[in-house]
Amino acid sequence: MHGIIENLINQLTRLPGIGRKSAQRLAFFILSMPEAEALSIADAIRTVKQTARFCSQCFNITDSDLCEICSDESRDRSRIVVVEEPSNILVIERAKAFRCLYHVLLGALSPIDGITPERLKIDELVGRVKDHDIREVVIATNPTTKGEITAQYIKEQLAPLNVKVTRIAYGLPMGSDIEFADEVTLGKALEGRREL
Repeated sequence: MHGIIENLINQLTRLPGIGRKSAQRLAFFILSMPEAEALSIADAIRTVKQTARFCSQCFNITDSDLCEICSDESRDRSRIVVVEEPSNILVIERAKAFRCLYHVLLGALSPIDGITPERLKIDELVGRVKDHDIREVVIATNPTTKGEITAQYIKEQLAPLNVKVTRIAYGLPMGSDIEFADEVTLGKALEGRREL
């Protein structure tokens, strides 16, 4: 009995953000669950690993050739929001601010880590802009050094295509206090100011 619990704990610690103590709590919680509930979690993991794949157009995660977003004809098809990972789409969709298309790069440029433009879906983005009536590409990469380098590289690649390239604004979050903002965040907020 002890060996199977220890194995479950060890497997759970492989998940991001799950340390040994959290894994132990989860393992004993799973053990106390009704069998049907625990097995439905296991089945969900098995199903997603067996059927999930990348959308052939935007590289979001889907179980068919095109994801639900790319298949949705009611979306603004003249704009593409570029993100680093599929999980970024969920965050933007929750904001309900844009009903457009997406393009997932599957990472960010980092030559020191061996992540070059060829390893990302940048050529595919350029192809989409060339082949479709795209008027604006909104770059929503993370506000990190890697995200900024990636955004600049994409802007350079799209420059010959006569498409508007914008970058999401960033700075102070709603409800925050300027007094507690760091200099970089405050500087970016001032750069991204807009007319009232």
